Amino acid sequence: MARLLLIEDDLTIRTPLVRALRERGHAVAAASTAMAGLRDALDDRPDLVVLDLGLPDLDGRELLRMLRAVSAVPVIVATARDDETEIVRVLDAGADDYVVKPFTAAQLDARVRAVLRRGPGGPAEEDPTVVVGGLRIDPRARQVSLDGVPVELTPREFDLLRHLATRVGEVVTKRELLTEVWQIPYGGADKTVDVHLSWLRRKLGESAQQPRYLHTVRGVGVRLVSPEAQR
Repeated sequence: MARLLLIEDDLTIRTPLVRALRERGHAVAAASTAMAGLRDALDDRPDLVVLDLGLPDLDGRELLRMLRAVSAVPVIVATARDDETEIVRVLDAGADDYVVKPFTAAQLDARVRAVLRRGPGGPAEEDPTVVVGGLRIDPRARQVSLDGVPVELTPREFDLLRHLATRVGEVVTKRELLTEVWQIPYGGADKTVDVHLSWLRRKLGESAQQPRYLHTVRGVGVRLVSPEAQR
C-alpha cells in the first residue's frame, strides 16, 4: 500500500479522486492549499505527492521548488496546463511525471505505480551496483560515490546517471534519455537533458569542456566511460 498525498483545491476533483485511489489500495490524504500540502508532506512523509498547479494560495510550481529544497519525495503534477514549455519547466523544477487533466483514476494509478517502481523499494533494488573507474552507483540504496566520497544527487540526477550506467561505453541519445528518464515521448525538450547533465557534471567535478566520465558526442548524445578508458 502506497501512502499518497493529493494537493488539489477543486473539491469536485479531489473527493472522487481520493475515493478512487483508495479503492485501488492506496492510503490517501488530501490538502486543498499549497501551504497545507507542504505541511502534510513534511509531517506525514508520504510515498508520493500528486500536485495540482492552480492552487489558491501559491502556484504549484513554487510549491514544487519548496518541496524539492527539503524532500526527495516523488511528485506527479496533475494539472490542466498542457503547454509543452510549461511541462518542461515543471519537470526541470523536479517533478517526476506530468499528467494533463482530464484523466482517469486508472491512468493516474498507473503513473503512481510506475514512478514508485523507479524509486527505492521497486524492481530497481534488484539492479547490481555499477563501478566505472572511481564512480560507484548503487541502485538499491540510490547512492553514488566518487573515489570513495559520497556524491549528493537529486532524484532526477540519480535516475539520469543510473540510466547511463546501464549502457556504459555506449552513446545514449537525448531522445532515449527523455523517454526513459523523463517519460516524455515527444521532441523539443533537449535543453532539459543538457541542464541536468551540466548539474551532474559539476557534482562529478568535471565540465563539458574537460570531461572525465560524461562525454558528449556532438549531435548524437552522451556516454558514460571510465577515465582510464580514455588514456
